[in-house]
Amino acid sequence: MLPWLPPRPVHFPDPDRALDDPNGLLAAGGDLTPDWLLAAYRRGIFPWYSEDQPILWWSPDPRLVLFPEEIRVRRSLAKRLRNAGFTVTFDRNFDAVIKACASLRADVEGTWITATMEAAYRRLHRMGYAHSVDVWLEGRLVGGLYGVALGRVFFGESMFSLERDASKVALVHLARHLEARGGGLIDCQMPTPHLVSLGARDVARAEFLDYLEQYTNQPVADWNTSTPTIEHPRRPTS
Repeated sequence: MLPWLPPRPVHFPDPDRALDDPNGLLAAGGDLTPDWLLAAYRRGIFPWYSEDQPILWWSPDPRLVLFPEEIRVRRSLAKRLRNAGFTVTFDRNFDAVIKACASLRADVEGTWITATMEAAYRRLHRMGYAHSVDVWLEGRLVGGLYGVALGRVFFGESMFSLERDASKVALVHLARHLEARGGGLIDCQMPTPHLVSLGARDVARAEFLDYLEQYTNQPVADWNTSTPTIEHPRRPTS
């Protein structure tokens, strides 16, 4: 029987009680207020549900993670980083990034970034917990990602791309940002070929929870005041 969580108090079952099928489904109910969300991330749990479902909480085993120093930049991506003319910023337009992620996921996978979820993560952004990496081309937002930062861990939630490799550019810059500031790992949640190609790999849930216990209470440099805009001028073709 899947546990049902009342709105109060904030309490999650042990992640080890998550189902094997579907992998990681732990509980339903609760709320998306900041206390629920932050408590969830600290315990290796995240919300994922569609518009017609209650809030569902997940903690899959294994867990896909990316260690910032292991980001894999193949030759073709390195060329795009140098020559495509992208400008990368942090937190310049969080609302636009999450809106773009929600719109594209609605087209491809069904609406799982619901209006309630958008509002919840915007609130976390205003509180300084949720952040975006924004990729621009000629003044247009063409890619990016968002997630939640706690200590030395960035919990990635979603990414989008309107130009080839724009989401990969965002992830590379996130990894380099975290590596330069002592970031421990990026939680990628579920495996995808896109993320694996960039160096993400599976770890057992127990190992992931050990990392969280070690890293989430350690400070990372401020996102907004320490991170400049990064420009990649387009190289002339002639």
